[in-house]
Amino acid sequence: MHISEFEDAYEDDLRTDDEFLSLPISQIEPQPAVLIEESASVAEAVLAMNVNHTGCVLVMHEGRLTGIFTERDVLTRVFGHENCQKQRVGTVMTKNPETLNLNDDLAFALHHMSVGGYRHIPIMEHSHPVGVLSVRNIVDYLAGLHPEDVMNLPPNPGSAIFRTVDGG
Repeated sequence: MHISEFEDAYEDDLRTDDEFLSLPISQIEPQPAVLIEESASVAEAVLAMNVNHTGCVLVMHEGRLTGIFTERDVLTRVFGHENCQKQRVGTVMTKNPETLNLNDDLAFALHHMSVGGYRHIPIMEHSHPVGVLSVRNIVDYLAGLHPEDVMNLPPNPGSAIFRTVDGG
């Protein structure tokens, strides 16, 4: 039976989608873990997040992961409270976060993120945090799978300029 080029291309897309979900997290290239001690101030944690261009820091105590401090924590537990910048990150972090390891597949990670409502999940190796998988890592990976479909879009396809002869 002869398969047309169209059918063959369609089947490749399906295989790519299936393969994507079974990829180990290590293939998505999680961002490096930014570690901070529980005793650090909220201001230090936010500075570390800004300097490292990340949405979270992993919180440690005596060499062990005890929590995660995220942008969401800043908005819901810190902002607007008295002396918020002097507050210790250990008092406002999310304690005992769910973790994954580099060999877990992406489907498992997506399940955890979806069910738990997480945007960041610490990645562990030998009981030590080595990275963080974020929604952005996954979106960037997906965009990289189909760059011609994602990166070649006009900035605003619905704007008036694109509805004119000169806009196109």
